[in-house]
Amino acid sequence: MKIVIFGLTISSSWGNGHATLWRGLCRALAKRGHKVVFFEKDVPYYAATRDLFEIPGGDLILYEDWVSIRHRADAELKDADMAMVTSYCPDGIAAGDLLLTALRATRVFYDLDTPVTFSRLDAGEPISYIGPRGLGDFDLVLSYTGGQAIRRLQTELGARRVAPLYGHVDPDVHRPVPSIQHYVSDLSYLGTYAADRQEALQRLFIDPAAHHSDRRFLIGGAQYPEDFPWQPNIHYVRHLPPSEHPAFFSSSRLTLNITRQAMAEMGWCPSGRLFEAAACGTPILSDNWEGLDSFFEPGREILIAGDTEDIVTALDLTDAELKRIAKAGRERALEMHTSEHRAKELEILLEGSTSLSSSTGGSAAMMEA
Repeated sequence: MKIVIFGLTISSSWGNGHATLWRGLCRALAKRGHKVVFFEKDVPYYAATRDLFEIPGGDLILYEDWVSIRHRADAELKDADMAMVTSYCPDGIAAGDLLLTALRATRVFYDLDTPVTFSRLDAGEPISYIGPRGLGDFDLVLSYTGGQAIRRLQTELGARRVAPLYGHVDPDVHRPVPSIQHYVSDLSYLGTYAADRQEALQRLFIDPAAHHSDRRFLIGGAQYPEDFPWQPNIHYVRHLPPSEHPAFFSSSRLTLNITRQAMAEMGWCPSGRLFEAAACGTPILSDNWEGLDSFFEPGREILIAGDTEDIVTALDLTDAELKRIAKAGRERALEMHTSEHRAKELEILLEGSTSLSSSTGGSAAMMEA
């Protein structure tokens, strides 16, 4: 297939979770014989931190403004088998209107930020990447979030056929590697600063650091404010490109996952960091949310933390106990949550959309999570 995507970014991993996911999925699709053409608006903050310049077996098209690229986009869509626009695409509404004219292609909307979409919808705020007609014109709507989000996309935004396409990991990139001294920690946390994660970060990371002054804690991520409540034993790495993630995780005795508030409240929204850490063979501590046990088995493949005492208890586990959890988590990630698994799922969903569209004149049934 030829797949044309209008997205946020694949070229820069700075301060966003989209890029790493797209890199893994595009690589997996290329291995399976597909070609991806990815349109990305060339904005200064991603240009300054660009760490990918080409897509294996595909094309990365950077553009300054929609008017200048519209003709090229129209030309690429004429022979596309699938045309997709994603959440947070800077020209999402215009791109969506254009791809709906591509009668040959299966027309897809992929919401990689479904909890944010609904938090804005609930607050009556505008959604910059979904037009006034909602999602009813698309042949298929994909959601990074499952559970209740699937039905809400249908009932509140008019989507006709909806399916989850969850996060994933590329095991060729994220795998166990030798530890690096400046990444060595007893507990690590990798994530861009977010105000709605700060209360949980205080409870599950900063307070345990104060309790365990003899242990080394490490934060990796961008946008942390000057007034962040650092502790003497909390170390910081400002930005980690995906190429450094394996060393970061592999150097961690334990790593912490904290879910954004909107994601946790909606449930069924696993962070890509969960799968990355698991694939690197690192034991994971995570906050709890509905659906987590469908991705990893608590107590065997992942540890759950609700308060400071849970973190302290986990830090006191033996190396042998942590290795057992890490091994089971890695096996689960490789068996069910790789980029190749998601590429295969996407192929199946597209086949269903094509057959339904041809047999029903474009109408289709919703697919439950």
